[in-house]
Amino acid sequence: MNAPTTEPTDAAGRPVRLGLRENRLQFTLLVLVNVCVGGLVGLERTTVPLIGTETFGLTSDLAVFSFIIAFGTTKALTNLAAGALTARFRRKQLLLTGWLIGIPVPFAFAWAPSWGWIVAANVLLGLNQGLTWSMTVNMKIDLVGPARRGLATGLNEAAGYTAVGVTALFTGYLATTHGLRPVPELIGVVFVAAGLALSLVVRDTAAHVALELAHHAKPLPTGESTGLKATFARTSWRNRSLRGASQAGLVNNLNDGLTWGVFPLLFTDHGLGLAAVGLIKGLYPILWGLGQIPTGHLADRIGRRPLIVTGMLVQSAGFVLALALLERPLLAGILSAVLLGLGTAMVYPALIASVSDHAHPAWRANALGTYRFWRDIGYAAGALVAGILADAFGLNATVIAAAVLTAGSGLLAARWITEHPTHR
Repeated sequence: MNAPTTEPTDAAGRPVRLGLRENRLQFTLLVLVNVCVGGLVGLERTTVPLIGTETFGLTSDLAVFSFIIAFGTTKALTNLAAGALTARFRRKQLLLTGWLIGIPVPFAFAWAPSWGWIVAANVLLGLNQGLTWSMTVNMKIDLVGPARRGLATGLNEAAGYTAVGVTALFTGYLATTHGLRPVPELIGVVFVAAGLALSLVVRDTAAHVALELAHHAKPLPTGESTGLKATFARTSWRNRSLRGASQAGLVNNLNDGLTWGVFPLLFTDHGLGLAAVGLIKGLYPILWGLGQIPTGHLADRIGRRPLIVTGMLVQSAGFVLALALLERPLLAGILSAVLLGLGTAMVYPALIASVSDHAHPAWRANALGTYRFWRDIGYAAGALVAGILADAFGLNATVIAAAVLTAGSGLLAARWITEHPTHR
């Protein structure tokens, strides 16, 4: 994209340009914000399923996984609303609102008197994540323009999910030495305070959106609605590529929701301690996070579809290994986490970039909100499927189901997703 003849400015008179290098300071601040976003949700990756069984005495797997259902459903609906809310509020306002909502979360995890309080805290966590993560994604895409979307989303997701993994690993260690509560959960106070402070410093990106709109090569077709209802239909089923991305995102996070609840119970049942479970639960999102830096860049060079299809098939193989090697549970958990992490790293930035490619800037925020709705409803779907299958057939059945669903999703992605002309 060529720079305009007269350099545009924002409301404060600062020059506005698109590009990663041109906006490196604001981009870096947003990366740090997303480290805090990921750290807050990483608090419960290792300990909360075990708090349900050991602290509150829950015996039903579906009851244990109810916190994931609450989180996933709330986050998905908030993602959907976030796209529409950007038409009325600035991205920075929504980012700050998300952090204010998240303030009670670590305290509730640390001292909740009943399981219902944990579930309620996950509703707040879902609101927090839906607003803060959505805004960091949108703001980074706004800053860099179309040429570096894959790298931008890769860096954003890398920051968030690496923080998820490191926090999961750290809370597993703290739980081994200090017990399941309250010490492991209180590190979330640091994430909330830092995320809120950094978000106050970040600048809004409305002027960057206006600049891209002014120079977009393809004008908005006459009569094409930019509203949420029309964009939801377009992203969910009417547009073939957007439909392919939405279903792949749903199944990808179904896997995460399933492993979130199932893996701590599965591997403790086979003799592993909290530190080992923390290692498995931490390794998966750490690889998922760090892997998105090269895969995001690769998605800009070779296209989105090869990474999406291959990544889904690699994840499916990860579930197969988890069961095939279960007699050696630590090896099974580590190898499964490696494949799940690497497979997800291939898929995640490529899917967001693909949605951005096929969405006009005028309705891109709503398209990303719709995609993220379907993707994050996968958390709830994964927990629900896992709870029902685990109660009826055992934990192993949930892992088999995930392997089959993931492979099928990869084949659908290969059939439906097409490359944007700039990536052919």
